[in-house]
Amino acid sequence: MRFLRKPAGDPLAISMCGLKLGNRLLVIGASDPALMAGLASKVGLTGRACMLDESPQRTAAAAAQVEKEGALIEAFTSSLQAMPFDRELFDVVVLRNVLPALDAPQRSAVGREVERVVRPGGRCIAIDDLPRKGVLGVLGGGSSATSPGAIAAAVIGASGFRGVRNLAEREGIVFVEGVKAAQGS
Repeated sequence: MRFLRKPAGDPLAISMCGLKLGNRLLVIGASDPALMAGLASKVGLTGRACMLDESPQRTAAAAAQVEKEGALIEAFTSSLQAMPFDRELFDVVVLRNVLPALDAPQRSAVGREVERVVRPGGRCIAIDDLPRKGVLGVLGGGSSATSPGAIAAAVIGASGFRGVRNLAEREGIVFVEGVKAAQGS
């Protein structure tokens, strides 16, 4: 039943990131190789696409899948709390299903690292799966303070990003964005 499947590289998530040719991109979390391939294709050969995950196995598997889809991406395995990148290197950092899986001190450390590697005026975008609700939307919701969107907004805002906002909640995914303040602001 091919006509019932979702297209590869979820165009909604790719368009929500607003990447342009030549952007320098970092995707943190290797859970969505199709998204990484789509994003890497957007920055093209004139840009730079990197991915980072703590697991060597996930990193290798995701890099192989991205390459199989025809995109170029540099794969790194490292602690998310001590990223192997220079200060202010990236235009956009995408966190894919990362923050809700961490405890509060780890989230803060990751937020500080993301702020360090994003250039002034650059953006951080958290893309997280929303929990599925049970029968009639009653079960499995959790409190709004612990929702993936609330967690992402709190971490991004506490890390020094401005204009933190929930861009959308669509197709079971929440998109949260913040912009790093320009120097001297």
